Amino acid sequence: MKITYIHHSSFLAELKGAALLFDYFEGSLSLPEKKPVAVFVSHRHGDHFSPVIFELAKERQDVYYVISDDIWKKRTPSELGDRILFAGPGQEFSLPWLSGFSVRTFKSTDEGVAFLIHTPDGVIYHAGDLNNWQWEGEPKDWNRNMEVNYHRQLEAMKGEKIDVAFVPLDPRQGKDFFRGMDDFMKTVGARHVFPMHCWGHFSVISRLKEMEESRDYRERVADVEKDGQVFIV
Repeated sequence: MKITYIHHSSFLAELKGAALLFDYFEGSLSLPEKKPVAVFVSHRHGDHFSPVIFELAKERQDVYYVISDDIWKKRTPSELGDRILFAGPGQEFSLPWLSGFSVRTFKSTDEGVAFLIHTPDGVIYHAGDLNNWQWEGEPKDWNRNMEVNYHRQLEAMKGEKIDVAFVPLDPRQGKDFFRGMDDFMKTVGARHVFPMHCWGHFSVISRLKEMEESRDYRERVADVEKDGQVFIV
């Protein structure tokens, strides 16, 4: 599996028979030829969704979309209706355009959904903004509820054998920047986990790896360093 880090929370996963594009809104993008492409959008925030993704469908007929239902249908081109699936939290469905692909969705702790995708080449998870968002200045009850809601989603995911995961590691959270990633790896886990939503501050990855909390999984954390970086897993 070839993984390309595009920008922010956007990745391209190239499989044997298809390519999956996640949360694209800007950045250099080169899609593989002669493979269908499924574009996933986790929610409506501008750093995860842009109508620019629909330009891809003008260039080729084998581009399809799985879009969080918090995005209004009127923001999507009506002529692409048969190539778009809208997904809400807590759903399970197969992809009609790709044989052997199925999707589970989980309720984000912010907006939209997270995607868990079973493919013929392995299981892929993209968290979107599903994270343990602990913020200084918020009331203790708010942060506690956030933690409870996040763990509820992880418990629902528990037991899945995930090969590749894309999970937020956000430096804006200060001392709590690692909590969502740490919770995910200790509750669910993945063979390879790619930090995202770092706002260009990739040093948080080495900070996480230096922490005692990451001792049991740090070798599985990808060293994302720049846009366009390619990984083979």
